[in-house]
Amino acid sequence: MPTDGILRKIIHVDMDAFFASVEQLDNPELRGKPLAVGGAGKRGVVAAASYEARKFGVRSAMTGALARQKCPELLFVKPRFERYSELSHQIRAIFREYTDLVEPLSLDEAYLDVTENKKGMPSATLIARDIRQRIYDQTGLTASAGISINKFVAKIASDVNKPNGQKTVPPEAVEAFLLNLDIRKFYGVGRVTAEKMNRLGIFTGADLKGKSEEFLRAEFGKSGSHFYEVVRGRHHSPVQPSRIAKSVGAEHTFGENLSSEVFMLEKLAGIAAELERRLAPRQRAGRTVTLKIRYSDFSLHTRSKTLPLFIRSADLLLETAKELLYQEPLQNSVRLLGISLSNLNTGASGQTDSSPGPETVSVQLRFGF
Repeated sequence: MPTDGILRKIIHVDMDAFFASVEQLDNPELRGKPLAVGGAGKRGVVAAASYEARKFGVRSAMTGALARQKCPELLFVKPRFERYSELSHQIRAIFREYTDLVEPLSLDEAYLDVTENKKGMPSATLIARDIRQRIYDQTGLTASAGISINKFVAKIASDVNKPNGQKTVPPEAVEAFLLNLDIRKFYGVGRVTAEKMNRLGIFTGADLKGKSEEFLRAEFGKSGSHFYEVVRGRHHSPVQPSRIAKSVGAEHTFGENLSSEVFMLEKLAGIAAELERRLAPRQRAGRTVTLKIRYSDFSLHTRSKTLPLFIRSADLLLETAKELLYQEPLQNSVRLLGISLSNLNTGASGQTDSSPGPETVSVQLRFGF
């Protein structure tokens, strides 16, 4: 039970292989085939993989070369972020027909608090089903959903019946759901943490619950207290509709290392143009430009400059990035360049108190999930 005594209904909606599914939607010749969105070269990286490609072990963040080894028939397409953003805006508009408490996590997933909702629907399960159908009818894309009492459990549940499915974990089933879960399924437990937990004899939620908070804090620091709470179904972070990106960026990894600033300027021009395209739909501008440089030895260096005025044009972005590039001599050949813009013109929007009143409690107890 949250600290305010209200039992909430939270939905986590996650689009199925979003980037890859959009490419297959727009190009029928790609449907049913193993597909990767990203770069195919030795320095390329997979941004998204279709379900056909995942059967071969292809995953996002994998190098294009390794992905090709796992699936020789893999098709690569370049990402089209403007198209993904366009569809993402359509999907978020559907969300807001049901509730204003929408917290986007990325282009393809979001949390929704439907404890109170604009449709007056008492069942979060039916709301999730309705939203998924609306998304499909309007865009031709499928989505999966998790429904539960908090964001943590809903996030885990959305992965259970993927693709094109949903999972509801009502209040009375939360404990059993978490205790039976493989520790690697816990959101926030990465590979390194999972391996450490395994060495400590923690393989399931039940194993985790058997450890004291003192033990977990000693082994995992502040994260230990987080693990202690969430395995008991306690996670009080509210859905935050005012969540705003703090920066917007674009970057490029090169097939061959660059050793001269002259060659880098051409690449930076393209990166600046891409960044301008990403800023334009949201009318975003910023004052702090950061140049990201990853050298051939994989060391990462950043250089920033804060301007007196807000900018977003490719010309001004490139001009500032060029100044930052020449600020210090290069230490090595360069494999990646990136430009990001922060200190954005998002304004200071206060959070609205959206806590449901006592009437919501009676609705919750009467109708459940």
